[in-house]
Amino acid sequence: MTMTQAVLLALVPLLCCFVRCALDGETISSVWLPGSAWNDELFYYKQVEGILSHGYPQGYFGFNESHALKFSFAAWSPVLVFPWVLWGLVFGWNLWSPIICNIALTSLVCFLFVWLVKPTWKQIGVLALLFLLYTPFTRYMLSGMAEVICFDMAILFYGVAVNYLNHKTISRLVLLFLLGVLLTLMRPYLLLFLLLPVYLLIRRCGLRGAFGSAAVIGAAAGIYICIRHYLGADYFEPLYFTDWIEAFFEKGLFGGLRFCAGRLYGMGKGVWVYMVEGFRSGLPAGAYYGGYLIMLCVLAGQSILDGRRLRALNRASADSVVKDEEELAVRRNLHNRLIIQVHLLLSFLAMYLALFLMYKLEAGSRHLLTLMAAGIFVIALMETKFFKKAVLLGVTFVYLYSFMARDPLYYGLPYWQEARAERLSDWEVTFDQRLRLETEPGVPNFDNSVIWVLQDEISGGSQKYTDWQFLYALPEGFGISCCTRDYIFENFLELKSKYIATVSGGRIDGMCGDAGYKEIGRDQDLVIYRVR
Repeated sequence: MTMTQAVLLALVPLLCCFVRCALDGETISSVWLPGSAWNDELFYYKQVEGILSHGYPQGYFGFNESHALKFSFAAWSPVLVFPWVLWGLVFGWNLWSPIICNIALTSLVCFLFVWLVKPTWKQIGVLALLFLLYTPFTRYMLSGMAEVICFDMAILFYGVAVNYLNHKTISRLVLLFLLGVLLTLMRPYLLLFLLLPVYLLIRRCGLRGAFGSAAVIGAAAGIYICIRHYLGADYFEPLYFTDWIEAFFEKGLFGGLRFCAGRLYGMGKGVWVYMVEGFRSGLPAGAYYGGYLIMLCVLAGQSILDGRRLRALNRASADSVVKDEEELAVRRNLHNRLIIQVHLLLSFLAMYLALFLMYKLEAGSRHLLTLMAAGIFVIALMETKFFKKAVLLGVTFVYLYSFMARDPLYYGLPYWQEARAERLSDWEVTFDQRLRLETEPGVPNFDNSVIWVLQDEISGGSQKYTDWQFLYALPEGFGISCCTRDYIFENFLELKSKYIATVSGGRIDGMCGDAGYKEIGRDQDLVIYRVR
């Protein structure tokens, strides 16, 4: 029976992708990364390609020609893409590989979750329904974004946590720690997940568990700091705001607390405005915050109810001499479920605080999706009689992520475009003929790096974004540095990268021609020069 349930739930991700594409009159095989407007996908894809072809990219990835101290990775931890690297080693790597890997990985995680947790048929039904209605699952599976990898690791984490609480073996707890460390190395705020195995180890081993947990957290934090320091390139601006920490040193304890309180109040007002606009017009960031808040309320309400019920059962058990096995099982299951729910609830609250203190509201909203994805699997395990929680969340998801999903940048899928594919093929021929990977005097180096000018000014004074999607055609191993127009103007005579890609007919195009740079290729929208 468990195998049947696991296989059925494993089919749900594929079914969701099939239905989503069918509604657009397309098939899954028509999804095409160079048609996407999400430029992070380009960086992820080309970095994985460089790892698979040469061990690591031979040119620098970065921003305004920043680069990592060692090897060549962008601002995000390379641990994020390890499933894609493993997939590429086994099955090869092409433009469709991230999508197939995402679907396969999500299906595998769904299978493992059922195998570990052994939910009832009712819980399977609730889970499948909420998975289908939470369309960010499908959108990110059909993309080259690493977010879906975070979704899957978080879901697997809670599956292992439930399994540990049912069996209490040290091997399962070790696996839980490993998953928590892996999540931390992928995204630093996912350190929140490590707090659950820490709690479980302290309950199991007391003071020794506390020391062991501190060692694990310290090691995870140290490894992440090393990854960020040696393997991460500086972004255009700091990835995290740290002024709230500096406030404690500059203004003292109470001054720092006042600063944090003011920041939380101001950001809270901003989030409220976002959420109102999300419900009213479908603003994506507001929709994320709105769905997150409703899920948080469901977790809080159910945790309070379960906590009261557990106390009542404990009091009744204390007054009874004879303890029925069934009663003990009910109490144990309720207690275990409450541990999972409270941990996720605290993680939801802590994530709100982290976003308010450390992130920009719009950019930070995307990070909420990981906890929401995990929350769907946890909420599906709650005891339900009239499906009130499932109906509330289902209606919320349908309204916010289907009915109000009007922004094509966030919700639209990129499909094959014949004309664009022909242009990409032409660029691939041009690059293969005129770009050569340099290995001397050492790699990575700027000779294997291409500047991608984010946007430029064209005739009439209007701004135009560079058609960066054609950089998918760059030879394997090349690095890409995304640069602002102002950076190019200020450093034009000292550019480090050997090549520059910019808007055809733009101001920087004219500067490159006047400087005598050799033109590598040109079409109506994109031009690439060799700087030296």
